Amino acid sequence: MTARRSTLALHGWVARAVPVTLAELSALLWSFAYFFSLLASYYVLRPLRDQMGIAAGVRNLPWLFTATFVVLLLAQPLYGALVARLPRARFIPVVYHFFAVNLVLFWLLLTLGIATAEVARVFFVWVSVFNLFAIVVFWSFMADIFTSEQGKRLFGFIGAGGTAGALLGPLITIWLSVPLGPVNLLVVAVLFLELGVLCAHRLEKAAQVGGHGSPGLRAEIVPPPASDDTRIGGSAFAALVELSRSPYLLGIAVWTSLLSFGGTFLYYQQAHIVSTTLQDPALQTRLFAGIDLAVGLLTLATQSFLTAGFLKRFGVAAAAAALPAVYVVAFAVLALVPGLAAVVFFQTIQRTMNFAISNPARQVLYTVVSREAKYKAKNLIDVVVFRGSDALYGWLFDGLQVIGLKLAAIAACAVPAAVGWLVLSVALGRTQERRADRVTSDPVYD
Repeated sequence: MTARRSTLALHGWVARAVPVTLAELSALLWSFAYFFSLLASYYVLRPLRDQMGIAAGVRNLPWLFTATFVVLLLAQPLYGALVARLPRARFIPVVYHFFAVNLVLFWLLLTLGIATAEVARVFFVWVSVFNLFAIVVFWSFMADIFTSEQGKRLFGFIGAGGTAGALLGPLITIWLSVPLGPVNLLVVAVLFLELGVLCAHRLEKAAQVGGHGSPGLRAEIVPPPASDDTRIGGSAFAALVELSRSPYLLGIAVWTSLLSFGGTFLYYQQAHIVSTTLQDPALQTRLFAGIDLAVGLLTLATQSFLTAGFLKRFGVAAAAAALPAVYVVAFAVLALVPGLAAVVFFQTIQRTMNFAISNPARQVLYTVVSREAKYKAKNLIDVVVFRGSDALYGWLFDGLQVIGLKLAAIAACAVPAAVGWLVLSVALGRTQERRADRVTSDPVYD
């Protein structure tokens, strides 16, 4: 009885921030902890990656992004084969254990001083690959165990777990980089990654059985989710087939590519404006840290208290369209006033809107597709399409500068693309909600 009273008290406390049922509570908290661990691990590594990227030369960044895309392209069929052959409860730990072993190898090479320059370049690419795969696998898991209705209520709070980890990671790096040394922070990242595996294991159990022995998470809405020993099946290249035959998935792929377009163009605008406005590296670092801190705090507050209400009241279409709406205004303003204050303001707003509102909506889009699409097509879109778009739009921005366009003109050229992205967001959101309405009669959507 004491344990039950404690659970009921915890549920009452959590329910003040997010509309969660008692049966969903355990899965919600393990999801929160799982995402917290993953992003804490990544944000311990991110400063090391950025430092190594600068050491390789800023002019080489497009090449590093291109190398990242090539590696992701090669890794995609290997991941597809893994998903096809192993049940969810096995392939998810395999993915994270593989990355943990890689980190240990990097730690050994850097500690022993073996080919330091080459290892640094490989590490930059590796961290970019790790970030995408780790997060995509996480959100595929979320889309698999939660329904569309649950996602609207719970994904914002779950995302807050990642935001909390993203805030803790840099603090750990600041506190321990001197006493431990930067290279030894890789061990800290491994510990967080393995903690994430433990959380995923506990979440797997919670997804099958709700609070106090109640049915699984989806049992009252659709047939219960596949058990943890059920293989997804299919081929290693099924993602291409899924994508080619589904206009809905193709629309999500275009949405994701345009997400990269907006982020890349605004990032390059920021880089050029900051480099010409602030000459002191210390001031540049302080500015970027200030943006990161503001984004983290705003995102955490929004995810914890506002995201669920926004999605429930306005729906997926409005939530997905919120981010491109910000970009329409941002590029229009930068076309008129390409200054430091404007780019910092819009960088802060778009990142907050992305993490707190549009990303949960984007993950909800995947709750109404088949299980195979959730793990294979989603990985192809969120990893290969996204990072390939990063490389493409980076070269495009450079090309526009080469032909003589100034920053204001480039921003003006970006406005029509942002408008098209907004229209696509509304169409995808409405399609998702129509599919969700059919969830009871037809649990396989694609």
